[in-house]
Amino acid sequence: PEVAYQTIKDNVEKAFGDRFLVLFQESLQGQPFFALVTNPWAKSPTPADREVIFRPSLALGLLATTFFFTTWMGVRLTGIEDEQLFTNLHLFSKGLPYSLGLLTILGIHELSHYGAALYYKIRTTLPYFMPVPFFLGTFGAFIQMKSPIPHRRALFDVGIAGPLGGMLVTIPILLLGLSWSEIVPLDTKDHSLLNFQSLNPRFSFLLAILAKVSLGNRLGVGDAIDLHPLAVAGYIGLIITALNLLPVGQLDGGHIVHAMYGQKIAVVVGQVTRFLVLILSLVKPDFLIWAIFLMLMPISDQPALNDVTELDNRRDILGLFSLVLLIMILLPLPRVIAQWMSL
Repeated sequence: PEVAYQTIKDNVEKAFGDRFLVLFQESLQGQPFFALVTNPWAKSPTPADREVIFRPSLALGLLATTFFFTTWMGVRLTGIEDEQLFTNLHLFSKGLPYSLGLLTILGIHELSHYGAALYYKIRTTLPYFMPVPFFLGTFGAFIQMKSPIPHRRALFDVGIAGPLGGMLVTIPILLLGLSWSEIVPLDTKDHSLLNFQSLNPRFSFLLAILAKVSLGNRLGVGDAIDLHPLAVAGYIGLIITALNLLPVGQLDGGHIVHAMYGQKIAVVVGQVTRFLVLILSLVKPDFLIWAIFLMLMPISDQPALNDVTELDNRRDILGLFSLVLLIMILLPLPRVIAQWMSL
């Protein structure tokens, strides 16, 4: 398929230049077909067009605003009230472990996407942070691709780069933050996943393992963790990774499954995932916002220009690893393993 696509593409470009995009897709019956569409990016972008995409002042402004709000929320995590902060601005530094940890995780995640997109010559915006003056101080960050993805290999690499890059910094930040956290009795009334003062690490297989590695015998049966602000940042990074790896629509996991199995199977997997998360939200109300978010998201992902050529074995294995990582984050710690770990 790759040879066929490149041959047709070269012949069309010889006749028409860059006036058309050559699409290589699969029908609902699984039959490949070619199509020509007008190329909206036919002319080289003017300096004004480049400025619309590459807006460093906007990116830096959003980053600075997000840094302020996340540091403010980090101060609150330490138990300092706003009245105390306004009378002693030096206390603002208490929020730095949380804000710097969280911005590092989000920044590396999006810069990994950005770097992979640049490698495949996909026009994309700089990473934009989304600041909010409440909750966690931010709703995350994103990049926006402004040109089509050339093939499923590029779709896979751009999609998986973010979660893998983010996890490379999330795990050490979380381990260090957990080592600075305190062991407290488990709050039997508040089982919220955002109960940072008495978090039950057993709700996540991976979190329980990392907590045991970091805290050792200090963490025992029936114990919970009062998270240090840096640990809160790492923990949120873990949740963000899980959310992005869900195989639905335009989430990173949706890109990965689409690249591995094709768009038709990706749509089916996305529908099943939305249904499973909805069921999970009935058991664990914390997941209700996830379920609503997934239900509002388009189920199909934008196809690559060459959406037929399959991935190599190495990428297939890496994609399966990412799905295993998702399961390890969302899967509760099995009771047998908890007993073996004295947890």
